[in-house]
Amino acid sequence: MLYRVRIDLCFDAEDISQAVFEKAKQVLAKAVKIARQGEPTGEVSFIEIHKCYHDEMPTKPCEIIKRIEV
Repeated sequence: MLYRVRIDLCFDAEDISQAVFEKAKQVLAKAVKIARQGEPTGEVSFIEIHKCYHDEMPTKPCEIIKRIEV
């Protein structure tokens, strides 16, 4: 059994979002790689920071700035 942490936060300032991303990177080394990664039933642990345009009209897809997978 594993314990999973999921956090999805929006900020209106890039510096705050970058600071939260950097804090998450500090504990990334302790994350466990999930078995069966790459298989249809597998999953990937990751942290990601992206520009989200869902609050705009018309909306457009998110733009990934950084993503780190375990």
